[in-house]
Amino acid sequence: MKALLDFLPIVLFFGAYKLYGIYPATAVLMVATTAQMAIVYAIDKKLSAMHKATLALILIFGTLTLVLQDERFIKWKPTVLYTAMAVALAVALWGFRKNFLKIMLGSQLNLPDPVWNRLTVAWMLYCLFMAAINGYVAAYWTTDAWANFKLWGYIFPVTFIIGQGFYVARHMQNDAAPANPDQPPGSAG
Repeated sequence: MKALLDFLPIVLFFGAYKLYGIYPATAVLMVATTAQMAIVYAIDKKLSAMHKATLALILIFGTLTLVLQDERFIKWKPTVLYTAMAVALAVALWGFRKNFLKIMLGSQLNLPDPVWNRLTVAWMLYCLFMAAINGYVAAYWTTDAWANFKLWGYIFPVTFIIGQGFYVARHMQNDAAPANPDQPPGSAG
């Protein structure tokens, strides 16, 4: 359900773009993302830092796009967001010795610290890749090609998330320890 909710604003943006053009699509994206965040807040009673950053950037870059009638702002928003995420993860990990992924997901996943660190580096590299590819498409392709890339480019995050799932599954630690560490589980004592 949440994955569908995350995908909905881009689908609405793409539909509005195909029917009406970039400026109405930008307004649709702003409204859809605001509604999406309201729903997330109603369900979770909070918004993550990522949700807040995404909403802020969409509203800021969307407003600039509409007020200045310059589509470059909305096209470059993903590059700015992905770059900011990579920098934030890097500064936290290497500057402050804090692992944001572990802080956000550590209560849900029991992983060794080296695995958390590798996941964080993988996310940094993924964000830089996505920033670069969006920047390239925004700079050198038509707006129509960029809009198509935004929709069909979702193969990158889906592939990355699935790969992360396989990697995490290999390294999950079992929370339950046997009552007697000298006795293997399931044997009668």
